[in-house]
Amino acid sequence: MPHSRRQFLVTTSAAAAVASCSGQSARVPHVVLLGDSIFDNAQYVPGKPDVIEQLRAALGSNGKATLLARDGDVTASIEEQLRGVPADATHLVLSVGGNDALGHIGMLERAVHSSSAVFTELAEVQAQFRMGYTKMLAAVQKRGLPTTVCLIYDSNFDASRKPQADVALTIFNDVILRSAGHAGLPVIDLRRIFDQREDYANAIEPSEIGGAKMVRVILEVVRAHDFVKGRTTLYA
Repeated sequence: MPHSRRQFLVTTSAAAAVASCSGQSARVPHVVLLGDSIFDNAQYVPGKPDVIEQLRAALGSNGKATLLARDGDVTASIEEQLRGVPADATHLVLSVGGNDALGHIGMLERAVHSSSAVFTELAEVQAQFRMGYTKMLAAVQKRGLPTTVCLIYDSNFDASRKPQADVALTIFNDVILRSAGHAGLPVIDLRRIFDQREDYANAIEPSEIGGAKMVRVILEVVRAHDFVKGRTTLYA
């Protein structure tokens, strides 16, 4: 089968899947960004395009994008964000959890007397996050829209703190990945996208370079993922 025909079939299948999920045919894609400063990064890239601006430019006249994500928001904030989802929304993209993790950053500086105590505390933190993320994701899915979730990218801390921070983040990413797998949702692995210092505006926020890389993957998921099949696919 010629490559061009294969590509045509993939594109046609993805369009049909989106139409089925949205309940209408031939709808213009309207991508809604939920979450935190991973999407709401305007103040960290002054004079340069932020994520929503980059997404709108990439979609052009072939789609729309709405930013509901708010800098500083946590998992528990998403249900409030959902109230602003436009009636013509076709896709939800969710990136949240980083600020939940930051709430426990003090653990990196604390003196350790017992490895058992550390693992017990990490298990408690993970259980708390799992409870909140599961509840939040259920609320998102009630919208009945094709939904994509993002893993938390690694930190851009200095060399003395980065290894510990990145290891700690795995307990949050494990929850996100397992939740997405249970729900059959595609996952954008930001850890593999943000792999250069220039992708960050500071220790934890995306630069315009990282934002552009992220937007390319968001568009790949929106345009090519078959949401009807309910398969969890990792994108990067």
